[in-house]
Amino acid sequence: MAMFRINKHIVLLAASLALSACAVNPVTGKSEFSLVSEAQEIQIGEENYAFMQQSGGGAYDVDPELTAYVQGVGGKLVAVSDRELPYEFVVLNSSVPNAWALPGGKMAINRGLLTEMSSEAELAAVLGHEIVHAAARHSARQMSRGMLLQVAVVGTAIATSSTGYSDLAIGGASVGAQLISQTYGRSAELESDYYGMQYMSRAGYDPQGAVELQKTFVRLSEGREADWLSGLFASHPPSQERVNANIRTAAALPAGGDVGRERFQAAMQQTMDTKPAYDAYDEGRKALAGEDYETALRKAEEAIGLFPDEAHFYGLRGDVRYMEEEYEMAVQNYDVALRRRENFFQYHLQRGLAKEKLGDDLSAINDLERSNELFPTAVATYSLGNLEAKRGNRQKAIEYYEAVAGSQGEIADAARAALVRLDLEDNPGKYLQVGCYPDSSANLVVVVANSTPVAVRDIRFLIQYRDDAGLTRSREDVIRGPIPAGQRGERNTMLGPYQQGASCPVQLTGARIDD
Repeated sequence: MAMFRINKHIVLLAASLALSACAVNPVTGKSEFSLVSEAQEIQIGEENYAFMQQSGGGAYDVDPELTAYVQGVGGKLVAVSDRELPYEFVVLNSSVPNAWALPGGKMAINRGLLTEMSSEAELAAVLGHEIVHAAARHSARQMSRGMLLQVAVVGTAIATSSTGYSDLAIGGASVGAQLISQTYGRSAELESDYYGMQYMSRAGYDPQGAVELQKTFVRLSEGREADWLSGLFASHPPSQERVNANIRTAAALPAGGDVGRERFQAAMQQTMDTKPAYDAYDEGRKALAGEDYETALRKAEEAIGLFPDEAHFYGLRGDVRYMEEEYEMAVQNYDVALRRRENFFQYHLQRGLAKEKLGDDLSAINDLERSNELFPTAVATYSLGNLEAKRGNRQKAIEYYEAVAGSQGEIADAARAALVRLDLEDNPGKYLQVGCYPDSSANLVVVVANSTPVAVRDIRFLIQYRDDAGLTRSREDVIRGPIPAGQRGERNTMLGPYQQGASCPVQLTGARIDD
């Protein structure tokens, strides 16, 4: 009967949310479920836009006229769209063919996708598609579904407690990277294609551009490498179904319209002229990843020779020198890159790491902090922890390590180990778990589980118990260990009687690393 009551509460909670969260889709006119308000959409986009630009290679600022051109095309489509939002458009400096939209109308298109197009109508097709994703609240729909799943997961706890559930909204969620990499459902992609073509037609473009674009994507998706496919096609998979749907949509729209081939080619002139330099850079990046430093350096020099204004090329040369442990030369190249593009996180990050290797700690800290301001990373934060620990700033180091320890990967593992080494003795209860059980004679056995990545020993604990006279007593005891990482140790205190399931009367008071 109790289980029925819990389930009923979950159902009622979900139903309450659903009933209070119906909204009309401004594009389709359909009533849809949404837990995300327009104000929240806009806030999410504004909070994550700069970070996502950094993660995508930074703004393509060597050709500001191209960005202005893309913004102009986007503006034409926005003017005929079904929803008023603070739309923004930026061209990102990446060869990966990709485009994305954050909630609230913040959008980006990569240099690499532009080079695959041949007309302004095709550009309008991409931008129109992304505008619909924002206008039709597709990201908000995805987030709402995720929030409802959260309700189901925590529903039991809510139903059996006196706390409210207003804090189950999205406040404080980190959504940027997930939103631009998410795979939209089939219906959302077809919907964005359809209404994006409607916007194209209203703005005076030939909707046939969307048909040709999808045909190109289907062709390009065949036989491409995984890193290329990780861009546009990972989140917007092309298909013959989408081609056929676009053909039908184009047939139902007014024939003709502006193609803008010459205008597009004129706007793309510099980008196409410098493409060989970026091709060399991409080859250098690939060689560097394969630890072929000689080829990587040669390709960096080739790219610089072809187009010396691009900061990324000096960044690549710096990365090669860093991997070769030529840290002073690495710093020199990052200096050049930063003179050309001061506000890109990666140059600050890499220069900070190189300066750390050189023992220039204060300057390294400045670079790493600036890197995190632009785009917070685990590697920068972990290095900041190491530098602060080296300087004796224990509490600050702990804060940096804690910020990294909750993530995944080798750096997170290293941060957790560093955190334990720095803080275990003072706060053993943060890192070790204690439990109790009775032996066959009902004596108290204390169990300590070591979930840290390092071995520990000399685990001290305080036991609260009642003596034969009923008075509360305390006794210290210890598990000498060592207890290896991921294992547990135990100690029979010979105190009793202790009943299974009773509160564990033990408090950890100390421990140390087993060196």
